[in-house]
Amino acid sequence: MHTDILHKIEKGSIYAIIPARSGSKGVKNKNIQMLCGYPMLAYSIAAAKLSAKIKRVIVTTDSDEYAQIANKYGAETPFMRPASISGDHSTDIEFMQHAINWLYENESVVPEFFVHLRPTNPIRKISIMDSAIEQMLNDDTATSLRSGHLAGNTPFKWFQKNDEGYFHSILGDRTNDEANNPRQAFPAVYIPDGYVDILRTSFIVENDLMHGSRMIGFVSPDSVDIDVKSDVELLEYRMQKTHSEILDYLTIHYKKEP
Repeated sequence: MHTDILHKIEKGSIYAIIPARSGSKGVKNKNIQMLCGYPMLAYSIAAAKLSAKIKRVIVTTDSDEYAQIANKYGAETPFMRPASISGDHSTDIEFMQHAINWLYENESVVPEFFVHLRPTNPIRKISIMDSAIEQMLNDDTATSLRSGHLAGNTPFKWFQKNDEGYFHSILGDRTNDEANNPRQAFPAVYIPDGYVDILRTSFIVENDLMHGSRMIGFVSPDSVDIDVKSDVELLEYRMQKTHSEILDYLTIHYKKEP
């Protein structure tokens, strides 16, 4: 990326960026899947708008339909994401670089931080999200922040199967018998969940990477990240059993959709 962008970074400025490409395979149109009367995308937009720290909410999408939905719920869609970086094998760094370049070329200013909110994890507590932002702001050496919740089962006990049909530990330095040790004998493992990720613009520009080696590990509550249809049903169930300030916000400001 062009290093001139570094001179256009607005110190202390924080934008939310919400990726919402169309064409998902596991759950069709999962980014706009309906949840308690509102599209999934609306929940991440509302979370960003409820934050006391986020200045601007941008949705990056390749779909006119998704863009209209994003605008309806208060997000900006100043650009459309090219089809070339919106496929099944497209990476997150591609849409981030596209967004940063567009802001630089069209607005001559880019934020110091992006709060990356995936629509597929719609249940968030704003206070937790803002505490993650605060943690990133207070660590000048951090290259990024990613959230993850504690794994209930450790992958250190898992096996791979070789060409001869035999199981062996996924860790080359651990025997099969060592892999059978109690769970408590292994280090804690965290599952990345998209609850809240925070990116430093200067790091992306200088390294063409998103996260880097000094990635703050932010421990988030156990949450559901939509990947298959049954995840939507589980999420609906959880929404009925727990209070959501985001759903309250949507209910107050927008009429439920059929």
